[in-house]
Amino acid sequence: MKRMFKYFSVVFLVFAVSCLVALGASPAAAAQLGKPNAVFDVNQMGDMSDFDPGNPVVPTGDTIKIAVVAAFSGPSAYNGQIYYAFVQWVAHDINKRGGIMVDGKKKLIEVIKADHMSKMDQVKRVTERMALQEKVHVFWGTDGSHFMKVINDTADKYKIISVNATCMADGLQDATNFSRYAFHAAFSTGSAARALAYYYGQIRKKEEKFYILNQDYAFGHDFAAAFKNGLKEYYPKAQLVGEDFHKLFLTDYAPYLSKIKASGAEVIFTGDWLPDAGNLLKQARQAGIMLPFANTYIDEPNYLNETGVEGTKGLVNVSAYFHTTPFFKTPEQIKFYKTWADQAKTWKTPPYNSIAFTHATANTAGWIMTTYWLMSVIERAQSTDPEKIIKVWENDTYQYVNGKVVKMRACDHKMILDLGVAEFVPPEQQKVAMNIPPYYWFKNASYVGPVHVVPAEKVLPWMDQKLNRCAGKNDWGE
Repeated sequence: MKRMFKYFSVVFLVFAVSCLVALGASPAAAAQLGKPNAVFDVNQMGDMSDFDPGNPVVPTGDTIKIAVVAAFSGPSAYNGQIYYAFVQWVAHDINKRGGIMVDGKKKLIEVIKADHMSKMDQVKRVTERMALQEKVHVFWGTDGSHFMKVINDTADKYKIISVNATCMADGLQDATNFSRYAFHAAFSTGSAARALAYYYGQIRKKEEKFYILNQDYAFGHDFAAAFKNGLKEYYPKAQLVGEDFHKLFLTDYAPYLSKIKASGAEVIFTGDWLPDAGNLLKQARQAGIMLPFANTYIDEPNYLNETGVEGTKGLVNVSAYFHTTPFFKTPEQIKFYKTWADQAKTWKTPPYNSIAFTHATANTAGWIMTTYWLMSVIERAQSTDPEKIIKVWENDTYQYVNGKVVKMRACDHKMILDLGVAEFVPPEQQKVAMNIPPYYWFKNASYVGPVHVVPAEKVLPWMDQKLNRCAGKNDWGE
């Protein structure tokens, strides 16, 4: 970062900071993040008119191999299908451009499904097979931080780059679990939970009584603890009126919902992901509980549309992708959105022909941008050598299509960024975000309206000072 400043005048630095502030970044974050090292350029995209995640064009041979390690069968299979679509989108684009120059040769991107079936023994087997037989260059995952840990362990064992694009658990890159080959390119547990606390305490300033209901494993407990810490920090007069944890892939939430109803809660806080997130929402509304959910993953369009406008109104969703409203400020942003939306209308294969794939927003667009960031790093490294990739990605900054700048903290490989908290509103109010025709996201569901930016410096990801690489550094990693 210090080297970069040698090449830019003070005038240009002020200009860059001003641009970031205009896009929604705080002055402190803008100064720390600086000018991005690379920018996603919509105008460089290849022809996407034949892209279909249900019938992908997958090259073979001497390729750059990315294993999407996720559940493609079992109760969490839908997550794997979602991930594959977005990684394959990026691969298709890069391949239509002719590939990436690595090690003196242009190579195409090959995306491989690696089904962990939501089973610990299977994730070990499938990652070993990907490493030894498929000889993949990158692991990309996954649905479940406990599975991501196994992926990272395998990556460390065989010196393979591992991209954590979806899991939030801070402990994945602590002193015990840190791997040089693993990159936490998702927002973290502590950051997301504290962002919701910041929103309620410093922005909204209305509801004061919260009930926590999370999945009963490491992430759920860590997310709950981070929210409680966030309330102490940003909303000390808030009250916690209940806290419960349920097993993964639960089918009956009635016992928990009864306790919530009797608690006097004004907001339900949950980190549940699919299918739990959607089932929890639907059962709460069926039980007559219309309280808002402060959440990370209650944003899947099928569940939202099945629940209806009234049942989804008032949901509060924190996202790594949300930036500022309106969503579409430049022709390039509109072009990217329409490229996806127009192509999605042609897909006939389930689940890709469902309403869930109408828009690339929220977490899904974030996963796309994370994958483009990975491709940019490999391209700038000009190699699939993990050591060269690590050298480029540490301290790297990248600009998403919506103007958001993200940074990879070098000492523990965690992503730093502003977070966006969105309020879900009825269709007639969605124009504040969806500012192009038809001026709403969905007719039958409330969805993203006002988005409030939580500055990066307020929710910097937790850093384990016991990790030697981070000892003595501040939370920016400096």
